Amino acid sequence: MSYILPRSYFRLILFALAALLGLDSCIQNQMEAPLEKIKMLSDKGEFSDALRLRDSLIKLKPLTPDEIQKADSMIEINRRVAIDFRRSKAEVTSQLAKYFPDPESLMAQWEQSKRLEQRFIDGEKRYFAQAVPNLFRLDSAARERMISVEGESVDSLDIIRLNHTAQVIDQTKKAGALTQPVKFGFRYTITLNADAVPDGETVRCWMPFAGEQSPRQQSVKLIGSSPEKHILSPSSDLQRSVYLEQKAKEGVPTSFSITFETLGQAQYFDLEQLNVLPYDTTSPQYRKYTAERPPQILFSDKIKSLAKEIVRGTTHPAEQVKMLYRWIDSHIVWASALEYSTISNIPEYVLETGHGDCGMQTLLLMTMARSLGIPVKWQSGWMLHPGEVNLHDWCEVYYEGVGWVPLDQSFGTQQSANPKLYDFYISGIDSYRLIVNEEYGVPLTPAKRYMRSEPYDFQRGELEWDGGNLYFDQWDWQMEVSYQPIEQPQ
Repeated sequence: MSYILPRSYFRLILFALAALLGLDSCIQNQMEAPLEKIKMLSDKGEFSDALRLRDSLIKLKPLTPDEIQKADSMIEINRRVAIDFRRSKAEVTSQLAKYFPDPESLMAQWEQSKRLEQRFIDGEKRYFAQAVPNLFRLDSAARERMISVEGESVDSLDIIRLNHTAQVIDQTKKAGALTQPVKFGFRYTITLNADAVPDGETVRCWMPFAGEQSPRQQSVKLIGSSPEKHILSPSSDLQRSVYLEQKAKEGVPTSFSITFETLGQAQYFDLEQLNVLPYDTTSPQYRKYTAERPPQILFSDKIKSLAKEIVRGTTHPAEQVKMLYRWIDSHIVWASALEYSTISNIPEYVLETGHGDCGMQTLLLMTMARSLGIPVKWQSGWMLHPGEVNLHDWCEVYYEGVGWVPLDQSFGTQQSANPKLYDFYISGIDSYRLIVNEEYGVPLTPAKRYMRSEPYDFQRGELEWDGGNLYFDQWDWQMEVSYQPIEQPQ
């Protein structure tokens, strides 16, 4: 004999389960808006409760497959936030004690000003992994104290850039002409932790590779890969990759590598010497690169009003871009960043906190410029300056009658009395680049099944297996670069 229980019985069961889990919101809201409830708990930093609610809802099956996927994504983002905010108060206090006799007396003030980044997770105050280094970047008094203990340091990158860009300007006889070629050799390796996946399971890996759409990057050649079998994505891909597969072995790290080479070149435009024409606002290119692109490029009232205020008094697009660039350079401090996947709107976050890394500053510039009707597109990959190899993001601005002009927001103005050198990175770029991306947040080849570790940029790579995505805490990456400058005819 069988019979159907009334729906009220299931509601009572779920209510009892929620009570056992310590979740205090009404069960009706959990049934009618489970994703909103999980998000609310996540926003409050109640990650364990959000996880338990997700698990209980899946067991009782009031969620659709699409809702389960969205709930899983929220829980995964919580895990990533917890990795970013992994420093305890004791750890941070210990780091600061080297410079301050009583750091705890100052920490509340720094936290309130958002110069010491922290948040509550499951009732415990946790600090961003780079909170202390960022504090010295964001707080002038703290930085002075740090310098008094460690002494003043010289940034070798500033010297490299200044000398190199002076040569670029000197050798540029025609606006935008390619110059200062450098041949680069690369070996890129990704190593997945031993036993990150079960023995015999296939690990799928997407490795960053050189794009072939920019004239500044030529002679791109894939020399070899390990494993040997691979899929090289087409040159038309806006995020270029080499795809590899390998079976995991128990107790042994799973390693992937590629070797390749490129020819990189610098480019400089003296915009004051160019005839910039009015935009053709009907062209597909103009419409595409002046459009919003949720969730990161949104023309909020705050963004629009700020951009208009910054460029007040000028309508020339090149002058407007210069004013936006200088404003960001003087108001937004470069600082180590949270993982992009954990931030709902990066430009708004940058304005709220007053800091951001290269990609964050670039997205702010792009959003403000597009809101003014100036076409801008993303470009990123790696900076390759000797001794300073790292992930890096920049962009390109389109000027009618000129074309696409590179701009590196986070490199900022340079310490020089020469105005061309001072403003070089507003309309120029050096030779030391590996361009991987001509856009952000586009599909990889072949398509990735699970949520990406970095849903927007693509520089470190991506890994997954049948059980899900493999996040950055489960693998390491290494970029080795060799250099061969090429003499130019005089």
